[in-house]
Amino acid sequence: MARKKIIPVQPTVVPFLNRELSWLEFNQRVLDEAMNLAVPLLERIKFLCITYSNLDEFFEVRVGALKQQIETDDLTRGIDGMSAGQCLRAVTRRVRSMTATAECCWSDQLRPSLAVAGISFVLPTELDESDRRWLGQYYREKVHPVLTPLAIDPSHPFPQLLNKSLNLITRIRLGQGEDTAERLAIVQVPRVLPATILLPRPDSRKVHVFLSDLIGTHLDQLFPDTVMDGWWAFRITRNSELYIEEEEASNLLKAVEAELHNRRKGEAVRMEISEGCPESLRDELIHTLGLNLNDVYNVGALMAPGRLMSMLEDQSAQDLFDPPFIAPIAAAVRGWTDLFEAIREGDILLHHPYESFDTVVRFLQQAASDSRVLAIKQTLYRTGGDRRIVGALMDAVKKGKQVTAVVELKARFDEANNIAWARRLEEAGVHVVYGLVGYKIHCKVSLVVRNDPDGIRRYVHLGTGNYNPSTARFYTDIGLLTCHPDFGEDASILFNLLTGVCQPRPTRRLILAPFELHERVQSFIRREIAHVRAGLPGRIIAKMNALVDEETILSLYEASKAGVEIDLIIRGVCCLRPGVLGLSERIRVCSIVDRFLEHSRLWFFANSNQPEVWVTSADWMPRNFFKRIEVAFPIIDGRLRDRAINEILNLTLADTVKACWLKPDGTYVMTTTLPHTTPVRSQTQFMKITRGSRHRVGDAEIQPGKGLKLRLKPVEEPS
Repeated sequence: MARKKIIPVQPTVVPFLNRELSWLEFNQRVLDEAMNLAVPLLERIKFLCITYSNLDEFFEVRVGALKQQIETDDLTRGIDGMSAGQCLRAVTRRVRSMTATAECCWSDQLRPSLAVAGISFVLPTELDESDRRWLGQYYREKVHPVLTPLAIDPSHPFPQLLNKSLNLITRIRLGQGEDTAERLAIVQVPRVLPATILLPRPDSRKVHVFLSDLIGTHLDQLFPDTVMDGWWAFRITRNSELYIEEEEASNLLKAVEAELHNRRKGEAVRMEISEGCPESLRDELIHTLGLNLNDVYNVGALMAPGRLMSMLEDQSAQDLFDPPFIAPIAAAVRGWTDLFEAIREGDILLHHPYESFDTVVRFLQQAASDSRVLAIKQTLYRTGGDRRIVGALMDAVKKGKQVTAVVELKARFDEANNIAWARRLEEAGVHVVYGLVGYKIHCKVSLVVRNDPDGIRRYVHLGTGNYNPSTARFYTDIGLLTCHPDFGEDASILFNLLTGVCQPRPTRRLILAPFELHERVQSFIRREIAHVRAGLPGRIIAKMNALVDEETILSLYEASKAGVEIDLIIRGVCCLRPGVLGLSERIRVCSIVDRFLEHSRLWFFANSNQPEVWVTSADWMPRNFFKRIEVAFPIIDGRLRDRAINEILNLTLADTVKACWLKPDGTYVMTTTLPHTTPVRSQTQFMKITRGSRHRVGDAEIQPGKGLKLRLKPVEEPS
């Protein structure tokens, strides 16, 4: 590939990109997958739903924080120099553009394509007489009894609408002549009922009606003897950040539970409302909810697209999905009945979801049942609904083992689930702790203490992803199984820190945040700078979800100016401006949005031909460096280190199908495949590698376990 063109940027340009706008560019790349004709149709529906789900969380957390900053007259500016007000205005413009694109994607592309595939979404009024009769009976029997009409008058105040609930509003008139009275009325669309209704069909066609449309067409039955002017759907998004003073909370679990109730009724930050809603009615809602016109988003064809996710549960149309992928067991553990024996043979590197997460589950299940195991210590951040991990911990207690679980109660939007599991673990006899006051426990560590025939040995699993077997099928993550004494000692130090009141002790291999991770990252970058200035090669490759920390970005700029070649693989937010003449011309930033969510974090430092590879649970963000308990661990086995460099990092950078490259202005451009070259889709290649197939990537042949050595060059940017 030819060298990427450097786009000159004026020196007066702020050297940092805005965090919120950068995140919105990531969400645009998700939306781009919904519009990508090469993606199977129902996978495009999935990406559309994820786009809107991401926006919901963005408003609940990030926009909520911006509005709170404005309301409290907080004049703090972001590293890009924007005030909260300026940022909110820019965010509003970008979101309006994005949602307009998403609406067109549904109306002009996805909905017509679904109809061609025999999947239709229709209004009740578009159905024939027999379908309307069936639908009417469905409404009377299954929907009407559940509904609660809410009139708004002096004796009926405006109801407390739940966060993200879908509601219908209408204006009704009672009485006649001079006695006519007008009232607003609201009906909440029940979440306990299916969001879409599939009509019976003798053939394979699937005809869906949205529950909200069904309720709307029968709304007059809820308000008899009245005149209705019409009905419109609307939806409120509320500030959903938890505000907990941990130092003042006598019981953290109860404090989190109490705050969860407040989340449902936090301050409104956004209202989505059907196009065509009368201005007078809209303005009444705005006034009642404490919003302004800039907080209102008119929605055309699709309100609450998350309702479409139920379609993805129908596996009858396999040709509309990606080909199924069943992750194989990692080659390093195939044929081993005793995982502890396999680990003693050498460290095991796991690449999920391309290698099955069942290896990790099996590790904990074997630890629970093994008579030689004395103790298990485990961090839990997002547990999910799969009980195998927590079930293994509870089973271990029944077998008489000492079991400790460090449960993070404040994992955003998983708080209630984690509280439920924490209670079940405690009831089973597991010693449950909630970590350190003021810090989230974000590291992913399991420690198993076993009485082997030759003495006590500690087995450790370290990873970048959650102990959640469900999401492990869709998230790309790295895990390491080892019984190296240094890792075992460091893991013990970590758990003693989390469960006791001791001060942090020095570690041999692991790097811990918030104690030293930030400074160590800076030292790694400074080391590359020193090597280049000494005439030695300097190289950095870092893969993560987000890059926000100002000091780290400035260090990378210094490295670029010194001559260090830097490739960053950043899935989401990136506040660094690459390719700026005199500042960052040696820095390239790519992002991959594909079938699996890129979630692994690993760093490569050339270190003057003595390469180091670090794997971590931490992004380069202030919260990860200073507000969370994080772990970074080295890959010390040379064979595994080469695999991480060649088979994971280099192959990711070689992607010419799904990789987008960040431009200095904050927008992204797709990689272009040059003529007469083979397109490379890294996630597809990873699947082939773990299946054990021998294949080619471009002009280089790769065999399982042998790695891929490519000469990395900047991607050519199309003119």
